[in-house]
Amino acid sequence: MAARRIDVHFHLIPKFYADAVYAAGSGPAIGRYPDWSPELSLEIMDRFDIAVALTSLAQPGVQFCQSEQAKTMARRCNDYAAELNARWPKRFGALGTVSMWDVRHAVEEVGYALDTLKFSGVSLFASYDGIFLGDAKFDPVMEALNARDAVVFVHPGTHPLNKDIKLPWPGFMMEYLFDTTRAVVNLIFSGTLEKFPRIRFILPHAGGLVPYFSWRLSVSPMIDPRLRQLSRDDIFGLLKRFWYDNALSPGAQTWGCLENVAAMDQIVFGSDWPFANARVTAEAIKTYEALDAISPAQRAAIDRGNALRLFPQFA
Repeated sequence: MAARRIDVHFHLIPKFYADAVYAAGSGPAIGRYPDWSPELSLEIMDRFDIAVALTSLAQPGVQFCQSEQAKTMARRCNDYAAELNARWPKRFGALGTVSMWDVRHAVEEVGYALDTLKFSGVSLFASYDGIFLGDAKFDPVMEALNARDAVVFVHPGTHPLNKDIKLPWPGFMMEYLFDTTRAVVNLIFSGTLEKFPRIRFILPHAGGLVPYFSWRLSVSPMIDPRLRQLSRDDIFGLLKRFWYDNALSPGAQTWGCLENVAAMDQIVFGSDWPFANARVTAEAIKTYEALDAISPAQRAAIDRGNALRLFPQFA
């Protein structure tokens, strides 16, 4: 039986966007953008039994330019994603882009993406210029998202201090995982998850390092009284609030941690295409499908059923 996967982690790289990023002297962690087009996307989707792709803008989002330009670029990218949705309504959904330089602009674009364009959710980065989700600065954006019961896909990036780390390896290898992890800790210990309980956050890459270090996190308040004094049960309960995708994280090594932290009905499929190229995607799916620890029913839920609870319009 076909999986008919719903891919929550599928990137959008319009040519006008890539050209603007290069012109600004910026780019993705891998240096240059891989080939991307709607037609190539559909070819990949058909090859890997992806019925629907939820598109989100690639690195570095729109923060590579200044506030007004970033606002304009976010709107242009959202209108482009809306065109894809209109042309292939059964194949593409969209997670809207917002500029976080100015929270007023972000709140406005949340409304445009979710109310006007009827997008499936919004994509935010784990941090912006070194400030992580969960910071009170972003509360107006969280209020707008919470009021709409929004799905928020949290994608990692690089911290400004990464350039001071004396290692030559590209950020996607490990720094992205740290970025996600820091955002999760900040969302929990700042009280943001409880303050805005209607937001459904999807964490990519199985939550970065979160499943692996969750026990350590759960006892941290016992070690340092300055921390918000959450109990171990509180912390594990909040970790279960998140949704987790399996992009670049399909192996038994990660699953053995994730299955002890995530709610089983809140794990979803992600490919991370095209940064995870066709060769990597093939290897990831081969690994995932060979994982004996996942039952056929669980696999069907991860591939499709769980995501339909977030995106019932694709049933």
